[in-house]
Amino acid sequence: MEIFGIILFIVLITAVAATVSALLKDGRGHNPPIQSTEPWSAFDAPSTPYWNPRIY
Repeated sequence: MEIFGIILFIVLITAVAATVSALLKDGRGHNPPIQSTEPWSAFDAPSTPYWNPRIY
């Protein structure tokens, strides 16, 4: 039973180390900045709130 605890501990330590490593490297890669070139639209969203009753 102890072997499962040791394996679980090693997996958890590896996952935490990978998460910390990914968080530290985030934003330092070659990702281009996001630029919005097209105007924003809500497509066919209603112009009234959803809680208002609608007449079909």
